[in-house]
Amino acid sequence: MNAALPVLGLFFLVALALGLRARRGKKMDLEQWSVGGRGFGSIVVFLLLAGEIYTTFTFLGASGYSYKYGGASFYILCYGALAYVISYWLAPAIWRYAKRERLVSQPDWFVRKYRSRNLGLVVTLIGVIAMIPYLELQLTGLGVIVEETSYGAIPSSAAIWIGAVALAVYVMISGIHSAAWNAIIKDVLVLAVVVGIGLYLPLHHFGGVSQMFHAVQTAKPDMLRLHEATHDSGWFITSVLLSALGFFMWPHYFGAVYASKNEQSFRRNATFLPLYQLILLFVFFTGFTAMLVVPGLKNGDLSLLRITRETLPPVVAGLVGAAGMFCALVPGAMLLTTSATMLAKNVYQDYVPGATSERVSLLAKALVPVITAIAVYLTFAGGDAIVNLLLLGYAFVTQLFPSMIMSLLRRNPVTKWGAGAGMVVGTAIVTWLTLGKIAVGQILPFLPQSLHHLNVGIVALIANIAVCAIISVATRSTTTPQHAEAVPTLDLASDR
Repeated sequence: MNAALPVLGLFFLVALALGLRARRGKKMDLEQWSVGGRGFGSIVVFLLLAGEIYTTFTFLGASGYSYKYGGASFYILCYGALAYVISYWLAPAIWRYAKRERLVSQPDWFVRKYRSRNLGLVVTLIGVIAMIPYLELQLTGLGVIVEETSYGAIPSSAAIWIGAVALAVYVMISGIHSAAWNAIIKDVLVLAVVVGIGLYLPLHHFGGVSQMFHAVQTAKPDMLRLHEATHDSGWFITSVLLSALGFFMWPHYFGAVYASKNEQSFRRNATFLPLYQLILLFVFFTGFTAMLVVPGLKNGDLSLLRITRETLPPVVAGLVGAAGMFCALVPGAMLLTTSATMLAKNVYQDYVPGATSERVSLLAKALVPVITAIAVYLTFAGGDAIVNLLLLGYAFVTQLFPSMIMSLLRRNPVTKWGAGAGMVVGTAIVTWLTLGKIAVGQILPFLPQSLHHLNVGIVALIANIAVCAIISVATRSTTTPQHAEAVPTLDLASDR
């Protein structure tokens, strides 16, 4: 037995124990289970929001993208920092309205703001469709990480099943609290591992980070810039924009915001979170080092794990695997909790007369293993590269952005019909272009060459806004004014 296995086993048991113990002393009604009773302090909210950067995407996707595409990977560094700046104003506004209206899910926001449970259903479907691939990403990453760092002793399929079952069990019991408790361990591990190997590997193989970049420039000069047509400046800019706008449109981010005890947490966090994003640089250092040390990998997502296995002792590989395991389990818990809450609250309760709070809470917990089983099935059915899965999810949730932002205004010009039509058109275009593998240049060949590879989510967002505006103008006179709020959501005076 190699030394990595005890390390992996120990940290898995820690994750399971913390997830189960997290519910102690709490009555797990829907509000407590889904948004922590709105009682999380600044540190926990920071870990839930900041920790979402560090998913299996960190270990596999970010390093894999730098390994395969070089400079294009830096879009990942850009969009998070921009999103956190936006959160300084956006998150407090969301929190104030959610606290006042006792919202527990993202669709609740749209139901109340647009006075339409049908719009809430549309938002629920979009959110769940976006989160299932994201959950699939976590399970796929978990299997790859455990198999690689256990030196093949634990097959990927076994790791996925064990992780999925454990995740489903403790999420059913503890909900969002399981993610909060494990987030603490996860961030400590991730920071230590990412910074440690990001500094050590370039030093060990090239004598330092600067020398590593010189070696890459000499061996593969194109890799330090945008060198492929599919990853040109048009793609880069629109991918950064799409991801920054969609960052806080993920349904589980709304859950994390709702869980805060006060709005000051978001302003404090927004000050430091862009700096926290810089930790991703060390992931890129690892990917660039692997580009020269372990060349020729067919799957670039394996680059960080493969160079770790070949360079470092098994105990360290076990720690890397443990950190990666937590990076799957923590966001996985958030995704499961949020998906189950949305389906129970905004589908069952809103459309079944006489549905009691107790039944809704019970159904939400019962849906956790169902959603997990679907994600496991999709994981084994195969999927695209990790970054592409994430970009697809962002393309979907960003379609909620125009209607959400407009709902913050004192006089919202968007009607429920406009909001719903824009979302449906946007997601339909994303689905069409993605499943058909159609580039923008193929449908709009008259555009300049630099715009032929725009992110499809941005194209869909433009169509979304256009349809939303047209339908809103056409239906405004037949709908109830959207600005009749007792207390305005966006009050700049309170934001100062």
